[in-house]
Amino acid sequence: MNGEVRGQMPAAAYFKLKKSLIPDILAAYDSLAEEVDIIVIEGAGSPAEINLKADDIVNMGLAELVDAPVLLAGDIDRGGVFAQLYGTVELLEPAERARIKGLVINKFRGDAAILKPGLTMLEEKTHLPVLGVVPYLRVDIEDEDSLSSRLESNTAVKPLDAAILRLPHISNFTDFMPLEQHPLLSVRYVQSPRQLGAPDVVILPGTKNTIDDLLWLRQCGLEAAVQKLATSGTPVLGVCGGYQMLGETLADPEGTESGRSQTVRGLGLLPIQTVFTDAKHRTQDTATVTAPQLAGAVLTGYQIHTGRTAVQGVPFCRLADGSAEGCVKDNVAGTYLHGLFDTGELTEKLVQLLCSRKGISLQCAAALHAGVPSAAVRPAGRRRAPGAGHERPVRRHGTGREEHPMTPQHHLPADIERTEPFPSSPQSWTQWV
Repeated sequence: MNGEVRGQMPAAAYFKLKKSLIPDILAAYDSLAEEVDIIVIEGAGSPAEINLKADDIVNMGLAELVDAPVLLAGDIDRGGVFAQLYGTVELLEPAERARIKGLVINKFRGDAAILKPGLTMLEEKTHLPVLGVVPYLRVDIEDEDSLSSRLESNTAVKPLDAAILRLPHISNFTDFMPLEQHPLLSVRYVQSPRQLGAPDVVILPGTKNTIDDLLWLRQCGLEAAVQKLATSGTPVLGVCGGYQMLGETLADPEGTESGRSQTVRGLGLLPIQTVFTDAKHRTQDTATVTAPQLAGAVLTGYQIHTGRTAVQGVPFCRLADGSAEGCVKDNVAGTYLHGLFDTGELTEKLVQLLCSRKGISLQCAAALHAGVPSAAVRPAGRRRAPGAGHERPVRRHGTGREEHPMTPQHHLPADIERTEPFPSSPQSWTQWV
C-alpha cells in the first residue's frame, strides 16, 4: 500500500482485510488531488462482479468513496459488447447506476452506420447515452501485466533474437518495449527450454515473487538451459528480480518475499547475495553503464524493490552520485534499474554487441530486416564466381539440374559483409536470418 509491503496472505485473508485499507486509499487519493486538477480512475476488472461487490474498493466502491462520475466502457473487438454493457448496468444497484453518466464502445472497426441501430437500442434499454465509439487504433502503449498480448510473442522474425523468460509472476515487462520497437531485434517470451532455444541474448525480467519464480525456473528446466547458454558465452541480463535470481543466494529470513523463512540458491552466475526485508527501495535514478562492451550508455530509470543485494564483483553502472549499482561478470549482467532501455543508448549498445557476436555489421542486419535476399550477404574475404549462389544448392524437380534458392541478381553494397561462415544446415540458416 502506497509503495510499502503489507505482507503475504491468501485471497480469503485479503478479502477480510480490504475494508481496513480504505483510510490509506483515501489518503493516497487526497494527496494526488492536491497536485492535479483531474484524476482518471481506472477500475480493476468488471464493476458487476456480484460476488465481490460487498467489499469492493477498486470499482464502484471507490467511485462512491470519492464521489466520482463513471463512464462504462465495452470492448467490441472481443465480441458481445451490447450484452457486456447492458448486463453490467442491470447487475448494478440503483445508486451505482446513477453514477454512470454514459457508455463508451472501444476498439471499433468498420462502418459506424451499421453500428448505429445497435447503439439506439442500447440507449433505449439502459436509459444511458452512448457518448462515443472509439476506433481501433494500433497504439504502442504499456499493457497490464496479466493481459498483454506481448507475452504471447515467441517467434523471432528479425536478425537478432532476444528471449525474455515469461515468469509466472512477471512484472514491469514494459521495460523491454524499446527492444520490441528496434528494427533489428525480435523480442519473444519463453516458458520452456525448448522455446528458449539458442537466442542471441537472454533476459530475466522483474517479478512480483522472486523466490517462487526462481523455483519455477528450476523445476521447468529453464535454469539449467540459461546456465548452459551463459557458460557458452551468450549474453544474459537480469533486471530487478531477474538480477536477484542470477546471484548465489536469496535469503528471506522473515518470509516477507515468499511467505515463509527460507534461503535458496540462485543461478550462481553473478557474485551477489540478496536478503529480503520489509523495507522497499524506491528511487528515480540516472546512471552511466560501466560494464565492458556496453560502457558509456546513459540510463534514466527507477528502482522499486525489496531486498538488499551485496555485490562482490564489478558494478553494471554508476549512479549520478557516483555509487555503484548492479553487477557484471563476463557475459552476465544484472541491475535494479527499471526503464534502462528508455533512453535508447543501452539498446543501441546491445544491438552493436549482438551484431558483433554474430559476425555481421549493423548495415548487414538492417539489410536482412529490409528483405534483401540472404544469398547476397556474403562472407568477408570470399568471392564467388559470377552467377554463383549459396553453397547449399537445391535440386530442381524433374530436371536433374541444381539451382540455388536465392537468385544471384540481388546484391548488397560491397561494404555489407559477414565475417563468419554461413550456417551449414537449412534450419540454422533460417534461424540466422
